[in-house]
Amino acid sequence: MSQTTLATEVTLRQLKQAFGLQLATDPAFFGEWREVDTTVTENEKVVLDRVKDNFLHLMEDPPLLENTVKLVVLAPLLDLAGFYQNPFRIETETSIDVKLEDEGLIIHGRMDVLILRDRLWLLVIESKRSDFSVARAIPQLLTYMLANPDAVQPSFGMITNGNEFIFLKATRQPVAAYANSRLFSLLNPDNELYSVLPILKHLGNQVLPNSR
Repeated sequence: MSQTTLATEVTLRQLKQAFGLQLATDPAFFGEWREVDTTVTENEKVVLDRVKDNFLHLMEDPPLLENTVKLVVLAPLLDLAGFYQNPFRIETETSIDVKLEDEGLIIHGRMDVLILRDRLWLLVIESKRSDFSVARAIPQLLTYMLANPDAVQPSFGMITNGNEFIFLKATRQPVAAYANSRLFSLLNPDNELYSVLPILKHLGNQVLPNSR
């Protein structure tokens, strides 16, 4: 008899036991977030500065809830990254089930934003409340990424609570493995959206034909 659990309740230990998931310690495994041209245009800086200012203003009356995070922080980033245009397609509140036949386990979840190209998953973006640590959402996001029907190509993801941002990479072959970037935060003195945006663009480019 199958057992169903929510992706929000999954732990890293469960993913390690069910998938054999390993943490990749070699920096080269997730070199994509480091190998980025960090140039941002003056127009992009104007938008990114406004996003940060808006976020800091709203933080004066916490908590900043998930839908507000999407509207104030995530939507402008996706626009600047070009994810609202071809060849990308966006779905929101997408239900997903991860079935482990041998384990008799079904993990059910709902992704906030799913970015697709040619029916391949590119980025899974999970937004959270501003007072919710992004680290707590890592097992949930990895669950979604491991559900990618393309077992050959790696999946990339980002978690944000509006303040913090972290990127992840997951593979299923030759072994199930993952790694994460450093943590970016809007509470740091500089505007770290200047780094977040180029990484988003770069990860999107990883699945374009001329990047493989």
